[in-house]
Amino acid sequence: MARARERLRAFLTAIPHPHPHRKHRRSRLRTHSPDLLLADPASHPPHRHPYAHAVGLVALVLVGAWLGLLIVGAVRAPVGPMDTTMALRPSLSGGTKINVSPLGALELDSHAAPIRLDVDVDRLDPVRSQALVKHPERLSGLQQEVARDVRDGTRELAWRSCVAVVSGATALGLAVYRRPRRALAAGGLALALLAASGAGAYATWNPKSVLEPKFSGLLSSAPSVVGNARSIVTEFDVYQKELARLVTNVTRLYDATSTLPVYQPDPGTVRVLQVSDIHLNPAAWHIIGSLVEQYRIDVIIDSGDTMDHGSAAENAFLDPIPDLGAPYVWVRGNHDSSATQRYLQGLENVHVLDEGRAVTVGGLRVAGTGDPQFTPDRTTVPGGDPAERMAGLRLASALRDQRRAGTPVDIAVAHNPVAARETDGTVPLVLAGHVHHRENELLPLGTRLKIEGSTGGGGLRAVQNEEPEKVRASVLYLDRGTRALQAWDEITLGGLGLTTAEVSRHLAAPAHPGSGPSAPPSGPAP
Repeated sequence: MARARERLRAFLTAIPHPHPHRKHRRSRLRTHSPDLLLADPASHPPHRHPYAHAVGLVALVLVGAWLGLLIVGAVRAPVGPMDTTMALRPSLSGGTKINVSPLGALELDSHAAPIRLDVDVDRLDPVRSQALVKHPERLSGLQQEVARDVRDGTRELAWRSCVAVVSGATALGLAVYRRPRRALAAGGLALALLAASGAGAYATWNPKSVLEPKFSGLLSSAPSVVGNARSIVTEFDVYQKELARLVTNVTRLYDATSTLPVYQPDPGTVRVLQVSDIHLNPAAWHIIGSLVEQYRIDVIIDSGDTMDHGSAAENAFLDPIPDLGAPYVWVRGNHDSSATQRYLQGLENVHVLDEGRAVTVGGLRVAGTGDPQFTPDRTTVPGGDPAERMAGLRLASALRDQRRAGTPVDIAVAHNPVAARETDGTVPLVLAGHVHHRENELLPLGTRLKIEGSTGGGGLRAVQNEEPEKVRASVLYLDRGTRALQAWDEITLGGLGLTTAEVSRHLAAPAHPGSGPSAPPSGPAP
């Protein structure tokens, strides 16, 4: 066999080529070595699938574009009296994030695209800030100046980002493929992806996102600086000026290293603090007292589960309620006993609601019912959702009676959302808790259901969890004349350590009934 191979190799090498003009054929034949022709076809490496090439190219483009944006994509731009750094970053949710170090951050749901606009406030220019402080008349033009600076900075950022993604993808493509044509293809694809992302951001741009910012850090006080909910809903021009005032306040904060301005309450707005499921956490009273003072709360509404076991020994935990600084409206939860209810009825400035009882407090008419079940009592069989629905039907009947009597109820309260949903169509707003997470739903007949999380962070049992449950409460803003809900702030604190704080503002814009999330199973809270 070896001798036959050698003879065939000699034969292939000695093939004559009589035509000089066919040199290209001779060269092509010589490129095929006899060894290759005689080699085992199974030893040849398989060709890569074309999809693998495409996936590899896209991955390379994404990594190269990200590196380009990270290294050379940032733009320094002045915005009013502040020096800022603007940059585009890959993101699954899009939006805009404004970092005001060391105060915290402000997030806007400005667009839905795979890129996020990051704006870092680097420093306050001493010359420009002192000029504003010494010449307050210049503040009148600050709004136009800030808008112009942001527009110019965004335009420059767009050009810089194009250069960054093309450069990054091309450089990485050249390093990996070592072929200029493929490297240029990577750069072109990166530019196309950036253009598509920009088109998506433009198509989904939401200019009203500034009305519902999410604050974190020390800027959790910012909703009080920006303005009251009524002005935001009814006077957008005024709100634009309030945004300029926010920039001014931050300017003075940097200049004087003082705290943010205090909250300016709107006399036409009733402020309700919604709390629930405190579960014997003593820190909750300090949090509630602080919120009452900061937001000038008119009424506190607690949808129950203040206790864990409902025993008489736990009643002393309720003693701080009269000193919270606002009337306290309460309904019984499934962890609160009748003994708990009787004890609260004897406390000053506390209004206990049950079986549809209604009270007028803080200018609002509020009615509620206690939970029909007391789950810590293992001697009885829980009635489950049917018992909750019956309690909700009785509450709805009481609400209709109040309407016929000429004293319609503004807010209804029940502990379990299953009971609360039965009031649909009989009251504008119904509050509940029990499930330890927030939900907001417009029911089919027009009633808005607001479910609050745990203001006690799940109570002392939270230490048994791998991650502490967050502390949640909400401030509701209602028009004093119409008593309609206009907006609310969702306040979230970072669990037992309370190391983080977020405030997210939401507007009660009209929505299609039934568009909210579907109701989850109501099983007893843990």
